[in-house]
Amino acid sequence: MTALHAPPAAPEVLARCTALVRPALREAIGRLHPWTAEMAAYSFGWCEVGGTPTTTAGGKGVRQALAVLGARAAGADARTAIPAAVAVELVHTFSLLHDDIMDGDATRRRRPAVWKAYGTGPAVLAGDALFALAVETLAAAPQGTRAVRLLSTALTDLVRGQADDLLFTGRPHTGPGKVTTEEYQAMAEAKTGALLGCACALGAALGGAGEDTTDALDRAGRHLGIAFQLVDDVLGIWGDPAVTGKPTGGDLREGKKTYPVLAALVSPDARALPDLLNSPARTQEAAALIEAAGGRTAALAEARTHTAAARTLLTRTPLATGAVEDLLTVLDYLVGRDL
Repeated sequence: MTALHAPPAAPEVLARCTALVRPALREAIGRLHPWTAEMAAYSFGWCEVGGTPTTTAGGKGVRQALAVLGARAAGADARTAIPAAVAVELVHTFSLLHDDIMDGDATRRRRPAVWKAYGTGPAVLAGDALFALAVETLAAAPQGTRAVRLLSTALTDLVRGQADDLLFTGRPHTGPGKVTTEEYQAMAEAKTGALLGCACALGAALGGAGEDTTDALDRAGRHLGIAFQLVDDVLGIWGDPAVTGKPTGGDLREGKKTYPVLAALVSPDARALPDLLNSPARTQEAAALIEAAGGRTAALAEARTHTAAARTLLTRTPLATGAVEDLLTVLDYLVGRDL
C-alpha cells in the first residue's frame, strides 16, 4: 500500500520555487547599469551599500512562487514560468521602491529603505530600471505579447490602487467624503491583488493555458490579495513589531484608512474614535476602541470570505492537482500569518 504524504509546508514550497527562479533573477539584474544593479541587489537583500555581499534575508518570493505554481497548475513544466516569475518579482520590487518614497517609510525589512540608503533620485531611477527590465524579460519569452498585455493590465490597476490609497489619507473619517469599506476593498484588489493575480495568470499563460484558466487564476490571486491586505491591516495595528518589522500602531499614526478602522467607524460604540485617530499620541486607546467596536473581527471575517472565494476558484477550475495543493498551502500561509 502506498504511504500518504502530507503536503509540503508553505516555506518549503516558496523555497523550492525561489531556488528555481533565483539564477535567472540574478542574471537579469546583472544586465542593468552597475549602479542600478547594486541598488536592486540591495533591495533584494543580496548586498550592503557599496556592493559587499550579505546574507540578509530578502522577501519571501511570494509572487515568483505564484507564477511557478501557475504554470504547474496549467500542466506545464515549472521552468516555463521563469520569465514570468522574474518579471513579477522585478515589478513588485519596483513598486516597493516607489511606495517607500511616497509613504515616507525609512525602513524596509529592518534595513534602511533604498531611498534612505542611496537617495530619493537614485531609488526612483532603480525602480524605473526594474520596471523596464520586467517588460524586456517578458517580451522576450514565448507567448511574450500575451504576457506583456497581462502585465500591463495589472500595472494599470496597481497604479490606480496606489493613487486611491494615497488619496484616502486626506479624506475625512466621517461624513459625506468618508472612505467606505467597499472603496477600500476595490483599492486593495488593485494595489495588492492585481499583481498576485497577474503572477498566477502569467505563469499559466507561458505554460500554454487558455483564457478561462488564466482568468480563474487571476481572480483567485485578486481575492488572495484582498485577504492578504486585510490581514496586513490587522498586523499593522496589533502585530508584534519583532515579527512584522513595523512599529505598533504605525498605520494609526500615519492616518491610514485601513479596514479595521473603517469597519469600526460605522459602529455606534465608536463615537469617540475620530478624535482618537486625530491624536497620534493616543494610538493605544484608538486600537483598543477599534477592537471593542468590532473592527478587528470584521477585517478577519472579510479576509476569510476572500480566502474562501480564492479556494473555490482554485478547486473548481480544471488544474493539476499537486500544484493546486501547493497554491492552497501558500494561500493559507499568507492569510494566517502571525495572527
